Amino acid sequence: MTIPHPIIRFTDVHLDMASDAGMVNILRGITLDIAAGEIAAVVGPSGAGKSSLMMVAGGLERATSGTVEIVGRDLAPLDDDARARLRRDHLGIVFQGFHLIPTMTAHENVALPLEFAGRADAFEAAQVALERVGLGHRLSHYPAQLSGGEQQRVAVARAFVGSPKLLLADEPTGNLDGATGKQVMDLLFDLARSEGATLMLITHDLMLAERCDRILRIADGLVVDDRRTPHALAAQ
Repeated sequence: MTIPHPIIRFTDVHLDMASDAGMVNILRGITLDIAAGEIAAVVGPSGAGKSSLMMVAGGLERATSGTVEIVGRDLAPLDDDARARLRRDHLGIVFQGFHLIPTMTAHENVALPLEFAGRADAFEAAQVALERVGLGHRLSHYPAQLSGGEQQRVAVARAFVGSPKLLLADEPTGNLDGATGKQVMDLLFDLARSEGATLMLITHDLMLAERCDRILRIADGLVVDDRRTPHALAAQ
């Protein structure tokens, strides 16, 4: 599926990684485009390459071959520092594990990427972001003082605080109970749509995937199905 002005463009992307058993072909020729503002679910069995696809899209793993373009930038010539700046300026990432810094308050965790970017209003923006996710009353709390759902909402606030063009979320509800997970996903969808951000969501939950605009099914390192959802078709 070719889409004009994609935020993510993979062209024949391969990822090979060494293991005790030798070289493993994790991604075996992925070609796909994801448009600005699109919400795409990536589904498939464990070991299919879903998380690796996200890591490559985020510049956290280097493709072995092929072309990876993110927000119009070819990642291949970028060194690690340039990739980090690209993530800082244009991407937000939410992992299954919350990845909060335990010695920092919720306020400090959310402000940190803006401080790295040299933003003078880092703490003011972080407070607004935490208020948007319903945690304006928890600014001074440390991760250990927050529930799992609250920690993930802090992670969501941190991902959105810089107004990213692209949000990558890898099983963001995997460590949460059903009701809390639904609240976090409602928040992610609402923020993505209100900000006009592109969202790539890695999930094993097919009901959740159906809430997206598009479902990409990965198997054995290849895209084996790519379809629009009834939700997206109804919105047209």
